[in-house]
Amino acid sequence: MNEFLTDQAATELAHQEAVKSEEAALERETLLEFPCEFPIKIMGPATADFDADIRGIAQAHVGVVPESAWRIRPSAQGNFVGMTLTFTATSKRQIDNLYRAITAHPDVKMCL
Repeated sequence: MNEFLTDQAATELAHQEAVKSEEAALERETLLEFPCEFPIKIMGPATADFDADIRGIAQAHVGVVPESAWRIRPSAQGNFVGMTLTFTATSKRQIDNLYRAITAHPDVKMCL
């Protein structure tokens, strides 16, 4: 028996295949070889809430992160903090998703 797809289902299937192809091409474009150690730097206010929020975002995308993976540096006047997380990245997609989630936080001043 032949299976027929509706126009909408065929369009969605074609879209999914295009997305997979594009993601594969992006993975090949990166100069990184996965898995690899990857640092991400975040700057924001020096508050306990900001620290907890960023750590929570990181854990959602990276998994449990040991304290030794974090480097915290307060600004000269103590109003801001620089946080560096060095983690084992498994894909470009993981890095991109983490970056997007961190930069979506309203208190993030910079993320590199």
